[in-house]
Amino acid sequence: MEEEEPEISSQTLTLTPTKKRKKKKHVNVKMEVVHEHPEKIPPLVGYFPSGFDPHKPQDHESDPPPAVKVFRNKARANRLQLVVSPNDSKVNFVGTSYSGEAASAQVCTYALGVLDKETQTLKIVPIASNKIFRLEPRVGGSDASVDEPSSLLKGEQTAEEKAGRMRDLTNLYGTKKSITQAKKLQALNQKDDPRSQKDLDRKLKEVVINKEALESTSAHSARNIPPYDDTATTPQEAYRLDKIIFKGEWDYLLDILDLLQAGVEVESSAYSSFVCNRIQKLKELEDEGEKTTLACIFSYINHLLKYKDRNSMDASSAKHHKIPGILNQKFSSMFALDSDSRRLTEEKKDLLISYVLVLTLYADEFRTDPSDIARDLRMSAVKLRAHFEHLGCKLVSQNKVTMATLPVPLTFPRLRQKRRR
Repeated sequence: MEEEEPEISSQTLTLTPTKKRKKKKHVNVKMEVVHEHPEKIPPLVGYFPSGFDPHKPQDHESDPPPAVKVFRNKARANRLQLVVSPNDSKVNFVGTSYSGEAASAQVCTYALGVLDKETQTLKIVPIASNKIFRLEPRVGGSDASVDEPSSLLKGEQTAEEKAGRMRDLTNLYGTKKSITQAKKLQALNQKDDPRSQKDLDRKLKEVVINKEALESTSAHSARNIPPYDDTATTPQEAYRLDKIIFKGEWDYLLDILDLLQAGVEVESSAYSSFVCNRIQKLKELEDEGEKTTLACIFSYINHLLKYKDRNSMDASSAKHHKIPGILNQKFSSMFALDSDSRRLTEEKKDLLISYVLVLTLYADEFRTDPSDIARDLRMSAVKLRAHFEHLGCKLVSQNKVTMATLPVPLTFPRLRQKRRR
C-alpha cells in the first residue's frame, strides 16, 4: 500500500511573538496541513491536573524520563489510552479518549502546530480522536493493560444514564409535545419496582372476590344479551339505559330532535319504520327531558339498524348513512366482523338484535308491538319472538295484536347445550 502524501496548501501566515517587545518581528512562513492517516496515530496531547511535571529534573540526572505508552482498541480504532509511567513509581498517569472528560459532547476540534524556523514552515496536524487527554493518577504496576480497565470506564455513560439525561433536558427545554411523548415512552419502558410490586401483592390479598358478579358476567356472555339484573324490581333496573347508551354518547344522538325543532319532516328513507311510526308520539311529549331521551333512543336504534345493514349482504339502505365516530368505534368493538367475510357473524348479529329490542321496549314503555321492528330487522315476527323470550320478555295478546312485555324479576328460558357429535 502506497503512503498518501499530505495535502499541502501554500499560504502565507504572519506570526507575532507573545512577549511584548519594543520592536515587532514578522515571520513569513508556509502553512502545511497534514491530514490524518488511517495507519498512523496522530499526535496526542495530554495534561496533568494533579500538577505533575514530567520535565522536572529527577532525583538523579542519570534517571530515564517517564515512559509513555499508547494503546488502541483493535475493534474501535478511535479508542485510545495514553499511559505515562514515571521512573521507579507505582503511580501511572492514564488518560483515555472514551471516558471521563473526553466522553463529553464534542464542541470543537483540536490540532497541533509545529513551526520550523529554518525552513519557515508551519505544520498543522490533527490531535488523535480530536481529544485532549486528561492524565489522572492511577495506582498500579508500571505496565498498563491493553484491555480497558473497569475503573477507567466509570466516566463513560451507560444507555440508561444517557436516556435519563436526555429526559431531563427535554423536560427543561422541550416543547409540550416532546415532553408528553417522553413521558409516554418512559411509562412504556418503565421496569417493575420491587416496592410497588410488594404493595400490589399486599393489596391483591385484601381484595374480596365477588363470585356473584363473576357468575353474572359469565351469564351475560353465555346469553349474548345486554347487561342485566335478574333481581331488579322494575323493568328500567332490569336493563339499565346507562349500560347501553353511555354518558358521552348522548350529545351525538340529537339529530332527530334537531329536525323536529327545525320543523323538518323525518324522511322514511333515512330512518327506520319503527322510528317513523313513533315521531308523532315524540311531538306530543311536553316534558323536554323525556322528549330528548326518547329522541336519542330513536336515533340509537336507527344507528344500530344501519350498522347491521351496512355489514350484511344487503348494504344499500345504509350506503349514505353516517354513524358518529364515537358510536362507530363502539359498534366495531362490540359487534366485531368476521375476519374472512367482513360481515357480522351470527353471534354478533344476535347480540345487536338484543340491544335493539331492549331499546324498543324503552321507547314503548315496555309494551311494544314487534311487527314494525321485525320489518326493519328483515326478520319474521315468529323468529323475532324467540329473541324477545331470550331477553326474559313475555308475549301477550291485546286486541288481537301480540305485544312484548318485560315482567320482573327476569326469568329466562333454559339455555340449550349443543350436542357434541
